[in-house]
Order: sequence, then C-alpha cells, then structure tokens
Amino acid sequence: MSKKLKSDIKRGQVELMVIDPNQHMTYQPFLPEAAAGSISPRHGVVPLRQALKHCTIVTAAVTAIDHAGRKLTIQPFTGPARELEYDEIIVAPGSVSRPLPIPGLADAAIGIKSMGEAIWLRNHVLQRFDIAATTDDPVVRRSALTFVTVGGGFAGAETLGELEDMTANVVKNYPELDADEIKWYLVEYADKIMPEVGPQMGAYAARQLTKRGVDIRLGTTLKSCEGGHVVLTDGEEFDSDTIIWTAGVMPNPVLKQSDLPIGPRGHLECNTQLQVATGVEAATNQVGDVVEGAWGAGDSTQVPDTSDFPMAYCTPSAQHAVRQARILADNVYAAHVGRALQKYEHKYIGSVAGLGLYKGVANTYGFKAKGLLAWLMHRGYHLSRVPGTGRKGRILTDWIVGFFTKREMVQLGEIQAGREPFEAIAAGTDPARAHKPTD
Repeated sequence: MSKKLKSDIKRGQVELMVIDPNQHMTYQPFLPEAAAGSISPRHGVVPLRQALKHCTIVTAAVTAIDHAGRKLTIQPFTGPARELEYDEIIVAPGSVSRPLPIPGLADAAIGIKSMGEAIWLRNHVLQRFDIAATTDDPVVRRSALTFVTVGGGFAGAETLGELEDMTANVVKNYPELDADEIKWYLVEYADKIMPEVGPQMGAYAARQLTKRGVDIRLGTTLKSCEGGHVVLTDGEEFDSDTIIWTAGVMPNPVLKQSDLPIGPRGHLECNTQLQVATGVEAATNQVGDVVEGAWGAGDSTQVPDTSDFPMAYCTPSAQHAVRQARILADNVYAAHVGRALQKYEHKYIGSVAGLGLYKGVANTYGFKAKGLLAWLMHRGYHLSRVPGTGRKGRILTDWIVGFFTKREMVQLGEIQAGREPFEAIAAGTDPARAHKPTD
C-alpha cells in the first residue's frame, strides 16, 4: 500500500472497541474527595458511551487474551462467556489493590480503588457516629470511633487526610460524643510517608497530620485484623470497625491469563514506544523484540522511565497513564500510515496532594508549597486533567458550593440494604429489622 493511500484513513474504516466491566472511567485522584463528600461521586466518573461516541463499547470483563490467535474471551453481565476477534490490542486495564496474606484482611478491610468503594467508605464512616452515639457499650463505642489506614503513600495519606477532616467536623453535630474519642491511625512499613512529594514535604505532611491527632506508626505493619481486632507489629492491639487498605497496588490479574510477555512483578512488558515487547531492560537500555499488534499503557505496564526520576520504570500513577495514552494513540495511527513512532519521554513535574479542606502539600518543578497554596495547586491540577468541559464545571460547582456551605454529613447506608426493606415488607416482617448498619 502506498504512503498516500495509507495516510488516507477515514472514520468508518476502522472499528475501535472498548471493553470494560464498568460503563464508566473513574478519575481515581478524586476518590478521597468523593469519600469525604467534597464532590459528588457521579462527577468523579466519566460515562464511556458519552465520552467515546465513535467507539463500540462492550460492558464485560476480559478473562483471557490469546494474542497468538488474535482473540480474547469476555464475560458479559449475563449469559455465557464468548470470544471476540481483533487485529490489534491495546492493554490498559489499570491496577488493583495489592492484598497481603494477613489474617482477617479480606473480611475486615476496604480498599479505595473505585467509586463504589469510596461511596461505601463514606457511608460506613458516617454510620460509625450514629452507632457510637446510640450505644451504651464503651467497647462498641471505642471500636466505632477508631479508624485505621494502612499505607502511607499518596492514596493512604490523602484518604486519611480527607476523612479525618470530615470526621472532625461531623462530631460537632453529635453532642453525645467528644472529639477526643475519635482515633485515627496511619500505619506505614517505611520510615516516612508520602515519598512522592519528597522528604521535606513528606515530613511536613506527617507533622500536620500528627497535630490533627493522627497516630502515625512508621516502620510498622498490620499483623492481623481478624474480627476487627487490629494487631500491629509494634505490639499494640485495639479494635476498629474501619480498616482502609492502601498498601500498594498490583497489575490487573487478567495479564496472567494471557500469552503476552509479563515482567517479574506481573506487569506487561513494553518499550518506550509503548509497544508490547519481550526482553526490555531499562537498566541496560535493551529495547527488546516487539510483539506485533500489541500495545500497552498505564498502571499495569512496565515502561522504561527515561527521565531523571530515580526509578527504572514509570510508576503507576494517573500522571503517566494520561500522558502515555496520548503517545500510544499517536503511535497506533503512525504505525498504520507508515510514520515513525514517538518515544514516551517526559519530565518529572512533581506531585501535589490534598490533606483535607484547605490543607495540602506540593512539590512541582522543584517548587515546594504547603497549606492553602498547595491545596489550591492540587485542586487546580486535577480539575485541568479530568475529561470533559461539563464535568469540570460540575466539579467546580461542587467546590464553590462547598466553600460557602457546611460540609455535607448525610450517609445513605440504606444503599447497601438494596431490596431488603421491600422484601421484609412483602414477607410481612418489620422492615426496620432488615436495614442494619453496614459492617
């Protein structure tokens, strides 16, 4: 095919199919704010069918990838699994929470990687105050008002910061409770928190959280949490109804069900052009052998980092995923029209983080900020990155309304109950007994 003909690709000649178990994309940096009620949960997600009007959207889970046969297996919501054929594949499933074999973790903890988890966590935390205010049992009361976050990176510190700020305001509406009864723990295996913003700003964040009453346990891990009984490796034990697990992420498990090259930590191996490739070595600048027709980007990929950031491969962050997506899209097109592929090269711009209303830390291009300025930088950056003008306007409206009004403290615990109250009425039993506090 001549270059002239190859460059003449028109809409309709190519089918772009997007397969995802959710019908929306989640802007994960907004999950802590959604959990704290600073933005509406629906404003932190982008409906795929609305944003990708010229794509075929398939709401299903990919369960296996057979790239040699150019087909994959999907599991729709209803009906049996089926196979789909393709010519080229872009693998960008994102990451999932990384659980560890800790007794009780699967039963007692909650992650924060999806909007559903953020909503559940908000309802759960607010419901603890109603439980504490209406019980005569001091053990139940103490457990309800004790909150634990495991993991002191971005996700853990931001989630704790937002929720601690929320609970400090919520308790003012409960005359039966005292603010001193609320206990927040931040458990981190390393000797510092928030390494993403550098040692100076990380230390500042630790000092500010400590001033707000957060008990930060560095060099400590969660030993067990069976039945909500928390045991730390430093020897302390206590009961808690709320254990938030943010201790790292791992690649999506679907990669294990593929014949694509996987790195030692389970990531999809890619070169700097974002092509799936075998034998890529960042330390030795080995480019590897390209797997034709396969591309990758985002948290589940292992892409060499060519910047001066002290990591061999790009870290799993929205900052990389968004910028990689642009290069990948250009490269897929370039490969079809006979143009040269671009390398994914970037300059490390730093990081910004919110720690509650009007509180934050930032380290961008060597400029360090804290407090209100950092908080404004955090909000401004993420507002600029969330897709869609209308969505930006809705989020900005949430923030403006929140600035002039009190923080919303309503919890909708009945969401977890679903049809249970109706079923109870239909069965002739007391519907109040069907609606129980969430565990």
